[in-house]
Amino acid sequence: MTLEAIVFDFDGVIADSEPVHFESFRDVLVEEGLTIDEAEYYRRYLGLSDAAAFREIGRQHGRPWNALEMADLMRRKAARFEILQRDAALIFPGADRLVREAAARVPVAVASGARRIEILRILDRADLARVFTTVVAAEDVAEGKPSPDPYLRALERLSASVARPISPGRSVAIEDSRRGLESARAAGMKTVGVATSRVAGILDGAADLLVASLAALTLTDLYRLTHN
Repeated sequence: MTLEAIVFDFDGVIADSEPVHFESFRDVLVEEGLTIDEAEYYRRYLGLSDAAAFREIGRQHGRPWNALEMADLMRRKAARFEILQRDAALIFPGADRLVREAAARVPVAVASGARRIEILRILDRADLARVFTTVVAAEDVAEGKPSPDPYLRALERLSASVARPISPGRSVAIEDSRRGLESARAAGMKTVGVATSRVAGILDGAADLLVASLAALTLTDLYRLTHN
């Protein structure tokens, strides 16, 4: 058995929530007198945690917010996100199938820059939270993607769950952003890029395997990655 674990990013991989994150950022930034469009969001901020995204937006737009201002921005963005996603069915077609099939064979985890409460709220609605061995959220690491910390933490927890070390090289990370793929590669993992971004070609050449969605991905594909 060559495949030992699968770690999924969340937004843009399992959940079609990146447009909702964009709208949440956009609405809060308008109140600050700043404007970002969808292309800018996907090209510059995709894969960042809320804190890292606001820091980078501030840097790009000449608005270096202090700690209190950052906390307020993140609070308002989280509140807006909760409102926008409250009644939405966000799980991508094919995600439920693949996650459940994977969990029946190997330990599975989420490693995401999103807040835990946001991840679990969406997973609970789809009855998927219990399928994952662990969820690594923004609060669980000192450095988010592209640092390898989220994936290393996920592998650490998965190893503990099976009481043996899981090999990064025999594990697969599934991502929708270049930062996420860099994070997984730095952790030593095989990578799958899911091209759900609204920006064409954004993942070209960045992953071991590129697919259009989880609906186009099979466990056989993942076993082949770790067998090579």
